[in-house]
Amino acid sequence: MHFFYIDESGDTGKNLADKNQPVFVLAGLSVADKKWNNTKEALDGVLLKYFNGTLPANFELHATELLSPKGEGPFGGHAIEKRLELVRGLLALMDDLGHYAHYFAIEKSKMAASKCEFETTFDSKTPYLAAFDYLITYINWHVKENLGQSARGMLVLDEKPEHHESIESIIHHRRFGVPAVQKVKWIVEFSYPVDSRKNPMIQLSDLVCLCIRRFLEIELGYKNETPEVVKNFYAECFNTISKRVKSKSIIERKG
Repeated sequence: MHFFYIDESGDTGKNLADKNQPVFVLAGLSVADKKWNNTKEALDGVLLKYFNGTLPANFELHATELLSPKGEGPFGGHAIEKRLELVRGLLALMDDLGHYAHYFAIEKSKMAASKCEFETTFDSKTPYLAAFDYLITYINWHVKENLGQSARGMLVLDEKPEHHESIESIIHHRRFGVPAVQKVKWIVEFSYPVDSRKNPMIQLSDLVCLCIRRFLEIELGYKNETPEVVKNFYAECFNTISKRVKSKSIIERKG
């Protein structure tokens, strides 16, 4: 079994004109069941080293706190150089432990200006739902083509109550409402974590999401005022993540 963790960054619902968050990203990492424990231990090791052996009470890794200009929450007042090194160490775990990443990004202004040419079971102007539908295609392909004949995937999503009904509708449709050649067969289940504080892979996926979004906002010209050193940092992060994505091309649905 391979667990595919999914989180989002830049979700403003159907508001596609938000100038502060012009890009939406749905992303995460995948972890094989046999690697879960040692991944958790490695992640704890990186964080414990950063906090000198003792995590803050009720610690939960939030990328926005870690990467805010002055640090927030448990990272409040910490030197930016130290925090950026922590980001590098956390993202390096994907390569060190052989995990893959997956993501789909949407430039909201282009979605607003476009017209969907196909019927969908969801609102095609809602970035989260369009990205989720695509990631089902990508993950189903990835499991089938790259992870072995007996491999199966399970989606683990950070809970988004406003999208819950649509998510269930998309999954049901992709399993039962399409021709046989299009049916999703290699994703066997999906769930929400009971407590994200107890699911560090969702927290790491949150970091992956934010790094991708900030890189793309810079790359697409929305953040031209960003200092060069910050631009280079997010380019470095994106490169680390991108190397762990199995396909750089869009995976098309059969039929």
